[in-house]
Amino acid sequence: MKIIFKNQDNSIGIITPSDESLSFTTVAQIAEKDVPSPYEYALKWGVDEEGEDIVLEYETYHTPYWIVDTSSIPTDRTFRSAWEINESMGKPDGFGGESNEFDDDLLKAYYGELNDSNK
Repeated sequence: MKIIFKNQDNSIGIITPSDESLSFTTVAQIAEKDVPSPYEYALKWGVDEEGEDIVLEYETYHTPYWIVDTSSIPTDRTFRSAWEINESMGKPDGFGGESNEFDDDLLKAYYGELNDSNK
């Protein structure tokens, strides 16, 4: 399985979960952690009292991701910059998370149960 998402510059990002990470977490948990977090973009600009440009209104964009079979990723990398996400895939499987770290319970499971050097 792979995780695909559209970057802020409209290029396609692909995440390949490692076997080690899949030994203690799910593909969806990896996606939530590693897909870029939400970002804000300006909808309306103005000028403050000092004459500086300021954002009056903004919108938050949450990065959608899809979990796909590895076979759906093109193997020919010649036109890699032209790859697009097929909108017929349906709704996203989720959205990038607020944190780029696994939660404490997953880390405790990994370091406490899977890593013999920490016992």
